[in-house]
Amino acid sequence: MKKVLLGDIIELAYGKSLPQRSRIPGRFPVFGSNGQVDTHNKSLVGGPGIIIGRKGSVGEVIWSKQNFWPIDTTYYVKLKNPDNDLRYWYYVLKTLGLNKLNSHSAIPGLNRDIAYIKLVPLRSMLEQKKIADILGSLDEKIELNRRMNETFEQLGQALFRHYFVDNSEVDSWESGEVSDVVRIYSGFAFKSKDFDIGGRYGLVTIKNVQDGSFIKDCADHLSEPLPDKTPEHVHLKSGDIILSLTGNVGRVCAVVGHDYLLNQRVAKLVSDESQAYVYFLFRSKTMKDRMVGISKGTAQKNLSPIETGKLKIKIPPTNIMSQFEESAMDLLNMIVSNNEQTQDLTSLRDSLLPKLISGKIEI
Repeated sequence: MKKVLLGDIIELAYGKSLPQRSRIPGRFPVFGSNGQVDTHNKSLVGGPGIIIGRKGSVGEVIWSKQNFWPIDTTYYVKLKNPDNDLRYWYYVLKTLGLNKLNSHSAIPGLNRDIAYIKLVPLRSMLEQKKIADILGSLDEKIELNRRMNETFEQLGQALFRHYFVDNSEVDSWESGEVSDVVRIYSGFAFKSKDFDIGGRYGLVTIKNVQDGSFIKDCADHLSEPLPDKTPEHVHLKSGDIILSLTGNVGRVCAVVGHDYLLNQRVAKLVSDESQAYVYFLFRSKTMKDRMVGISKGTAQKNLSPIETGKLKIKIPPTNIMSQFEESAMDLLNMIVSNNEQTQDLTSLRDSLLPKLISGKIEI
């Protein structure tokens, strides 16, 4: 396979400053060095296009399907030969390790001249399109799942408000605390001496807990036998609901997959009556704001499971809880199912990407 210099194929053009005060909300995404940061009523570059982090998050490679505005911490890609397939070169760029080409000491930065001398595989136009179509179809399904889950989350929140916020009978319900309907289990303080790089169990930390999505890759693992006094509740399975207690406190997601253990500073949320109630309660903006409000610490926020359990709520009657569970549990199951599929698709794409680009898989 012929290889050429990246600089023979593309030009990295500078983005343009667009201060916050100058932005007018609109339909065009505004991209910074690590992704979309805003929208604007005007675009700078016609889409589809590729954005690359130039300062800060160096080498982050971002795809935009539509016209966009790249700000001055980014480059955007121009093809020197318009017959080349832009999306193929997006995937090539993702394999080059541009994040390792930091050329500045004080402020991370990507020097174009260093990037331009990277050797890249030059395929025929037909091969470029085939590779882009294979990887692009996976990315499109991943994006579809993300949008579907956004819709399911919105529907779940609408149902939650209907049953537990806007319900005319709420004021007549018994007053109580979160702990009356939700058990909050803290994770276990596993010791680094017990870690095993090839262990069966992934150790779930706050890094695994995102807003509405679970990161399956764990930095540390453990094998059996587990340490003495490891509580049963730290064993996690798909669908379990977990909460971050440190840093970005109040993030909630459902676990995807099996063979995970719950580390300290992450909590598991359990209800015998309605797991859907737990999920959509803790995913609501109101609840997150309340959790952030009771968190302690200046440099790093810390949320107490005990104090979280003491937050005042109205206790829903059993029949109302059952009605909500019947309506909303399907939504929660679909969110978990989509996240499971997305993780499988992501793993497949990440496995295929370097093999297709390098020619290890023939097309």
